[in-house]
Amino acid sequence: MDPRVARTRRSLQEALLALARERSLDDLTIGDIAEHAGVNRSSFYQHYSDKETLLADALETAIDDVARDFEPSAVDIGEMPAELFAYLDHIDHNAALYRRILGDRGSAVVAARLRERIELIVAGAVDAAEVATFRDVPTDVVAAGIAGTALGVITAWVSRDERPDVTVAAGWMWRMLLGPRDEASEHATDPGRRASSSAPRAG
Repeated sequence: MDPRVARTRRSLQEALLALARERSLDDLTIGDIAEHAGVNRSSFYQHYSDKETLLADALETAIDDVARDFEPSAVDIGEMPAELFAYLDHIDHNAALYRRILGDRGSAVVAARLRERIELIVAGAVDAAEVATFRDVPTDVVAAGIAGTALGVITAWVSRDERPDVTVAAGWMWRMLLGPRDEASEHATDPGRRASSSAPRAG
């Protein structure tokens, strides 16, 4: 992609996320987003057909940003990957937006693209790590299951009236992804404790 095109699209994506932290997504106009990104309306339409497509791209970019350096072969089940913690931190900073998207009144198109991107990343990670547990299960089934679990936890988290902090959500997420474990295993691999001590806070 032409670097100028990539920069403009990134600016529009960042503008949408920034504005959605201050105002309802439904209240934002194309003009608002273009002005905040420092481009005109015609430039917006050169890159995106509508606000929904821009939003889907922005959420996919957020996932790609934290997944870019992810090394699945280096994952230790006793410690949540820093990349996953960073993604939850991004969601925490944009909780109202994710609550809107994943809720009953959300965009089916945006939610579907979000799920598809997560499934794609998970599928690549499972193949790269050659996880023995999933050897007899098709990769697409594994990816769908993990993505569904992750999005379920995220939806429940951002929908709470008093939303716990990222460390708590990380513990929930990691525990659900690992599945039921006995007491000895849980004591040795406390996901919330390990996440809070080892994962960096994203800005």
